[in-house]
Amino acid sequence: MTIRKRHIVLVASCLISFLVFGVSCSASETTWDRVRRTGILHVGLDPTYPPFEFYDGQSVQGIDVDLAQAIAKETDLAVEFSHFGFDGLYDALATKQVDVLISALAVDLARTRDFAYSDGYIDSGLVLVSPAASPLQDVPDLAGKLVAVELGAAGHVEATALQRRVPELTIHTFEDSNEALDELSAGEVDAAIVDYVTFHLFELPDSSAGFYSISLTNEPYVIVVRREDRELLAQANQALGELRESGRLEQILNRWFTN
Repeated sequence: MTIRKRHIVLVASCLISFLVFGVSCSASETTWDRVRRTGILHVGLDPTYPPFEFYDGQSVQGIDVDLAQAIAKETDLAVEFSHFGFDGLYDALATKQVDVLISALAVDLARTRDFAYSDGYIDSGLVLVSPAASPLQDVPDLAGKLVAVELGAAGHVEATALQRRVPELTIHTFEDSNEALDELSAGEVDAAIVDYVTFHLFELPDSSAGFYSISLTNEPYVIVVRREDRELLAQANQALGELRESGRLEQILNRWFTN
């Protein structure tokens, strides 16, 4: 078959697809082109991680749901959610079942060959928590202090590393991070190392004067796209920037984090 005949066959095939199915088969259409054409952004998430995404018996709610809707509004789009198990999120994106993932995901360096990541919208890294009445301002302040951590968790690993710099630091381990914060509230320890999300979801006792925290590590949650979808990623970053600048992003976080 000559090149000209092949071209005619391809055009005819595309025309039939468009007339019968209403589908464009333009080889040059990007994901962002299609999203703009259809007016719908398809978002994948795993609705089992409150307060980021969870099923309340009627619909999926949470930070990532609000964020996706806010981004869609910024870009004049509607948003449709698809639910997957955590292990199936990247497969769903790779097979184009969704356009983006917004599901409390951190950057995975092992996946950067196939996927790209947006700017962060919340930092879920570790924080050093101390009583507001006697706050610890820096790591050297840990000398001679008792620090509570969850046994085997990232905070325990970080505390062990800090102990090499501050040998006078004593580590107390507990079953979970909330128990570590309970001990801090009760005055049984001087500080705790927990992740940002756990810290902000912890319910302070009525008698507590509050906590002070400093950041120890950075682990931003990000939006994930396929690596080739650069324009879609640029649009997501622009929308995130506008939400951050307007204060809308902070409002979304404050709605779900009471502390």
